[in-house]
Amino acid sequence: MNDILAALGQSCRPLIICDIDEVVMEFLDPFQAYLASIEYRLHPDSFKLTGNIRRIADNVCATKEECAKFQEAFFAVQDQWQKPARNARIVLDGFKDDADIVFLTAMPPRHEIVRRALLDLHEFHFPMIATEDAKGPVAARLIGERGVPAVFIDDIHTNLHSVRTHAPGCLLINLMANDVFRALAPDPGERVVKARDWDHAGALIRAHFKAHA
Repeated sequence: MNDILAALGQSCRPLIICDIDEVVMEFLDPFQAYLASIEYRLHPDSFKLTGNIRRIADNVCATKEECAKFQEAFFAVQDQWQKPARNARIVLDGFKDDADIVFLTAMPPRHEIVRRALLDLHEFHFPMIATEDAKGPVAARLIGERGVPAVFIDDIHTNLHSVRTHAPGCLLINLMANDVFRALAPDPGERVVKARDWDHAGALIRAHFKAHA
């Protein structure tokens, strides 16, 4: 992270901070495929994993501990399952000459090597920070005191709220690849803009940068 902060400190370009799971890379569809391979299914009954993952054979819910183990096992082999969200790379590549782009993923750093390989495989050659800390303080450090327009994109409202608190001038975009679970998501609240897809997100980002040029 310190290397990324140092590089950004030398830049005066706008900044895009972007989540990965369900934003840049599909997560729920690949995770459902992974669960099916071990005889479980994720049911879209509500916007959460615990309580919605059930064994196919008898419909018994996986425990909270089992759900955590499933995610841990999935992240260890994520490069075999995850695919890019539609148009994510095209839209981000459209900004790479004029803005700094950083991935901020809520993932145990022990999986960072596999995730980096996954991103590079799909030509997302942007710096990445993997952390289990709240995203708001990290985003605030990335933005710093440079006074540049900044954007934060995430699918989880608590992450957006964290950045809203710690980086109040940042454009907050709620974006989620999976249509089924997006419909179940809670409203992200004030000062968060919902994007229908990456093309819509790209238009929102361009408008924000133009307004603050």
